[in-house]
Amino acid sequence: MSGVATSLGSAVTATGLPQTQAPSGDVASGSLYDVAIVGGGPAGMTAAIYCARKKLKVIMLTKDLGGQAAWSSDVENYLGFSMITGADLTKHFQDHVQEFSDEITLKFVTQGVSSVEKVSGGFKIKTGDGGEETARAVILASGKQPRKLGIDGEDEFLNKGVTYCAWCDGPLFKGKSVAIIGGGNSALDAALAVQKLAKEITIVNITGELMGDEVMIEKVVAAPNIRVLNNTQALAIAGDKVVRQISLRDSASGLDKELAVDGVFIEIGSIPATDSVKGFVELNKEGEIVIDRKNMTSQSGVFAAGDATDVYEKQIIIAAGEGAKAAIGCAQWLATQPQA
Repeated sequence: MSGVATSLGSAVTATGLPQTQAPSGDVASGSLYDVAIVGGGPAGMTAAIYCARKKLKVIMLTKDLGGQAAWSSDVENYLGFSMITGADLTKHFQDHVQEFSDEITLKFVTQGVSSVEKVSGGFKIKTGDGGEETARAVILASGKQPRKLGIDGEDEFLNKGVTYCAWCDGPLFKGKSVAIIGGGNSALDAALAVQKLAKEITIVNITGELMGDEVMIEKVVAAPNIRVLNNTQALAIAGDKVVRQISLRDSASGLDKELAVDGVFIEIGSIPATDSVKGFVELNKEGEIVIDRKNMTSQSGVFAAGDATDVYEKQIIIAAGEGAKAAIGCAQWLATQPQA
């Protein structure tokens, strides 16, 4: 079995985690996992807890724990917390999951899940590193992945000044000048995440005004080291060994200019992480997994929850609720299935 399997006790990365013994046998005999959960964000972790409470044997396949929630700076709309950082909220989730470590096996897969397929008696989940797991049912909670700009220098300077996670990489730019590309909540959250670290922050917004929650806009506008360039398009990122500047175009005047920066945070939203299930379950035109009111996909026995689905709105609290729904639906479905 490739990857690292562990209980949820110690960390949120695969480095140095102990190997634990997974169940053995074949899927048809029911001696493998009851449920395989793809993804370790709020939807996946909530689904794992609900499945574990039903005494189902669960394996969670994920690159990390927390998903996009862990990247958030200040979370002010999660019930029970007037304000909490994404990292701290994720830690609460992890601690809760740990209470069910006898039922939940965590497997970190750095290359992600590459495919899910139907096999006799269940499903086979293949990972990008060549591993595979089998389970009687599947819950897809793969979330979203950052949307790319598609400009020169974006790929070349990735991890050399270009980043898609201000919350993760902000400390690397302490005392430096950075540009944040975008004008919605993702960009606003990024700006606030690095406000106390970076010397100067320039938000490059292609539209005429910022589009996000009013409370976040107010905080950004009030920050002394944040400026906003509206009607401005990012053209290219340049540098030597690391990022040194970004080329911009004023949409109103058509004039181009260079902005000296040490880092570029690309925050233009995200797209569903559903490539691994294209052709296996129904997706809508946005690439989201289509689910019914019980969170069942078009494939019987495969459920989905969170930002990867066509659920209305994408919020941490909604993802958690959807994870609970998917687990309940999955448990009810499993109860109707024969076991050899």
